[in-house]
Parts: sequence; C-alpha cells; structure tokens
Amino acid sequence: MTRSLKSSKKSKKKNKAAKKGESSSTAVPSQPAKVWQPGVDGMEEGEELQFDPSAYNYLRGFNIGWPCLSFDIVQDSLGLVRSEFPHTLYGVAGTQAEQASGNYIGIFKLSNITGKKRDLVPKTSNNDENMEEDSDSSSSDEEEDELADVNGSVPTLQIKKVAHQGCINRIRAMTQKPHICATWGDTGFVQVWDFSTYLNQLAESDGPINNKNDVINRHNPVMKFSGHKDEGYAIDWSPVVPGRLVSGDCDKCIYLWEPTDGTWKVDSSPFVGHSASVEDLQWSPTEADIFASCSVDGKIAIWDTRDGKKPKFIFKAHDADVNVISWNRLASCMIASGSDDGTFSIRDLRQIKEDSLVAHFKYHKQPITSIEWSPHEASTLAVTSSDHQLTIWDLSLERDEEEEAEFKAQVKEQVNAPEDLPPQLLFVHQGQKDLKELHWHPQIPGMIISTAADGFNVLMPSNIDVTLPSAAS
Repeated sequence: MTRSLKSSKKSKKKNKAAKKGESSSTAVPSQPAKVWQPGVDGMEEGEELQFDPSAYNYLRGFNIGWPCLSFDIVQDSLGLVRSEFPHTLYGVAGTQAEQASGNYIGIFKLSNITGKKRDLVPKTSNNDENMEEDSDSSSSDEEEDELADVNGSVPTLQIKKVAHQGCINRIRAMTQKPHICATWGDTGFVQVWDFSTYLNQLAESDGPINNKNDVINRHNPVMKFSGHKDEGYAIDWSPVVPGRLVSGDCDKCIYLWEPTDGTWKVDSSPFVGHSASVEDLQWSPTEADIFASCSVDGKIAIWDTRDGKKPKFIFKAHDADVNVISWNRLASCMIASGSDDGTFSIRDLRQIKEDSLVAHFKYHKQPITSIEWSPHEASTLAVTSSDHQLTIWDLSLERDEEEEAEFKAQVKEQVNAPEDLPPQLLFVHQGQKDLKELHWHPQIPGMIISTAADGFNVLMPSNIDVTLPSAAS
C-alpha cells in the first residue's frame, strides 16, 4: 500500500545530472569498481557512489515542480516505432503539493532527446596519461554537463499546467484518444479531461511557450464522478474498447464507465469481491469485457463485465498487499504482480484453476511500487521499489555458466560484480529517491520514464536489445 508523497518538498528547478549519491566525476576509476547493492552493502564515511555512463544510451532527469506520484505517456503521431535519436516524448503527470490548492496536472513535452548507441562491454584504454587528463577535466565540469557523453545535448522541456482539486493519486491517458485523460484525486473524485488544446500548443512549439510554464490554467473536466465512497488509486482505460474505463477505491468497490455521446455513464452498482482496498486495475489486452484487479487482501481477481458483479476467479497472489499488476499485451496469458513485501510474481492465466505461478522473485528489499511489461519484448518487464531501485528483467534468460564466465573475464578489470544476482536480472537503475511509477515508452523501444520523490528520469539502458518488427510485418 506504500504510496504517499504528499508532504514532499518542491523539486529544485535545476536538475542535477549526477545527484543522489552519484559521483561528480564520470571518469573510469583507476581500480575495478564494485557494484553497490541497496540493502546489502553499506556505505563508509567518505565513500560515494559513481554511476557508469557506458551503461546507458541515454539518461537524463527533469521535474515539473512538485513531486508526482503518477504520470502517463501520451502517445503521439511522430511514428509508431522510433529507434533513431533525437527523440521527442509527451506525457501527463499529477502533482503532490504541500497545499491542496497548489496541485495541478502537468502536460509536458520533452524534445531534443539525443543519445548514442553503446557497446555492451565498454572498450578499455591502455593510455593512462589520457585517462588522467580525462579525469581532471571531468571533475572540473559543472553538474549540468556531467552526462554530456551520455546525452549529447540538453533536451527542451515544455509544460502546460492545469489546476486540480487536491493531490493526484493516479493519472492515465486513453490509448485510442491520448488527449483524453482520467485522474483519481485524494478528494475522492474521478475526473476525465480533454487536453487536446494544450497538447496541440506543445506540438506546434519548439521552445518554451511564451515563458508561461508556471501559469496554472483553469480548465473544466469533461466528466466528474463522485460516486466512490472513498479515495482510490486504481484506474485503467480499455485497450480494446475506446473510452471504456474502470476505477477502484479504498472501500473495496470497482465502477465501470461506458462512453456515451461525448460523456460517460457510470454503472451505479459496483463490482465487489475484495475484502480490502482495491489497489490496481488492468483490462485484458485482447478481451473487451475482461479485467483484473489486485488488493490489500493479497488477492488478484479476474472479472467479466457481462457476468454479474462478482469475480469469475479470485486467488491468493502474495502473503502481503498486492500493490500493482500488469497484463502482458504481447503474451496475453501472462500477468505480473508486485507486493508490499518486496516480491513480484508472474502467472499464466491459462492455468488459473490450478497452479498458475510461473516465477516468483525476492530481489527487492522494500515494497514494489510499479511493474510493467515491455510493449516490445514479451519476456521483459520493469519494476520499481521503495528501495530506490528500478530493475529490468528478462524471463527468457537462464544461467549459462560458460557464457557468464566469458563475460566476467571481459569486464573483470572494470568492475567487481556480485556473484548471486538472478540470471533474469538485466539492469539496475539507481539514483532516484522513493521511486513510485514507471512506464515504457510504447513508441520508442528501450526507453523508460520513471517518477520519484525527487523528480523524473528518462533512461535507455545500453544492454536492452529490442528486436524491432520488420517492415513486412
């Protein structure tokens, strides 16, 4: 159930490139570096963490003012699959301001995202003199330039702000009509918004919009539903039926929204089956009437909107609260779930009447706050946790001792890696405090955006090799 950011301080306007424990120098260390594991390794006085820029094709932080518990990527018309830099992305995010009246929805555009493709194993240099010169030079650079070799140039951030009553618990953009967004507020209201005006303004501009990024606009929602008896966090748009929505609350109820004549009709009779707060909802990627829910009661339920208000199936998924779920859109039989005890699981829904558990991981030391399958690789998913880690996993991988030994021999002079990491663990991203939510960009393979107490990160790990669809397919 770990969610709160409501008392966090406003993010600094200047986003520091090497922040939150990262070293101010990106030079190759003179001795093999050690991989630091949160919850496992300690920090002695005077020690500092140093990130490896060669691990990323792109890495950059930004913020929109107040911290955001939730955000979503807005799909655009710039190309269904984009693999070449520079990139542009659009998004919506909801703030967690200190004062309820200070909250807003940020509609943003990040352009001029320029990175580079890197080798999986960085090449080493035997020229010590050059290495020393590089070290001296990089240590004197300003913080804003420390990731220049990763990012190429500084991206342009443009924001339009819309006032929102209270903090935003969750925000989601409709896949089929990305300018339509739904918000769950801590005031207990679910609202639907049309942001087409602001998105069009961002699309037509290449720079800051008249220096009015800090202006909070007054904009009426298309629909405001006050039928929930308590606030909530669970909300999801159907990827099959445009405009169909479900919203779940802390009072154990789930409501179905049906689009009708430019607005929505919400069924007054809720779906009820959980014995505690509904934490997350996910529509089936292929079935128009099927959705899943998870709850503080430790269970996952599968529902059919055509068949009453009780779940078709409900089963124990974790020994603690189930915080988040993700339904695999490339392999629709697979659903992933993350728990308050730091574990996450994968289940095969074809075996739902028997033992559906495919995999169970205990890597993280704190609650799982977000989990999402890759939209481009069926076996890959990403996870965020309260232990300040974002991890990427490939379930198709198995331990290959010969290949592992060969790889370790290649990098032994550069890094001392832990011996007990799961073979499915592809990547660990650190440097953000109190991670809350992540999303893969559906149109830019390998790109992940994450939000935390200290702002957003955009990252593209260099070892995430995405197989792009062929032109014929």
